[in-house]
Amino acid sequence: MKTTITAKKMQIPQSFGEYSEKKINAKLDKFFGDEADAKIIIAEHKNQIIIELTVRYNGIIYRAEQTAIDKEDALDACIDKIVRQIRKNKTKIEKRLKESAFKETIAEPIEDEQINYDVVKHKTFVLRPMDVEEAILQMNMLGHNFFVFLNAETGSTNVVYKRDEGNYSVLEPTIE
Repeated sequence: MKTTITAKKMQIPQSFGEYSEKKINAKLDKFFGDEADAKIIIAEHKNQIIIELTVRYNGIIYRAEQTAIDKEDALDACIDKIVRQIRKNKTKIEKRLKESAFKETIAEPIEDEQINYDVVKHKTFVLRPMDVEEAILQMNMLGHNFFVFLNAETGSTNVVYKRDEGNYSVLEPTIE
């Protein structure tokens, strides 16, 4: 698995790079093949370390984010979150992981449960061209956590959402 580490406004020691590769390979290699791509983004905010771990494999993106005082603890928690995501959704993603991914896995109660995604409402709406700032304003005025809009600059459908730390993000789809 290819691992990339990016630090935002901080320096990371070489030992953390080695630690992260060792941990990721030890815990995630059984699920993913060699062509998997793991990306770690590490940042510091108010004396806390924030780690985002994103793994891309066979068209599926697995993502976890964790805040901790120690970067190793945050990384370990991110890896554990991704393993839990995989186990929780085992039946839905099993075909996209390595064939041997679940041979040695100890059965957990959540794996035996059938997870249903019940759609309780379908809603239609008109996409209006607007810029990102207007979309954020609309989202906040509606009291929603996200807002779908037609980006006036690009002409594509985008989603703006509010992140846990209070910032905003824009999702811009591309076709692989």
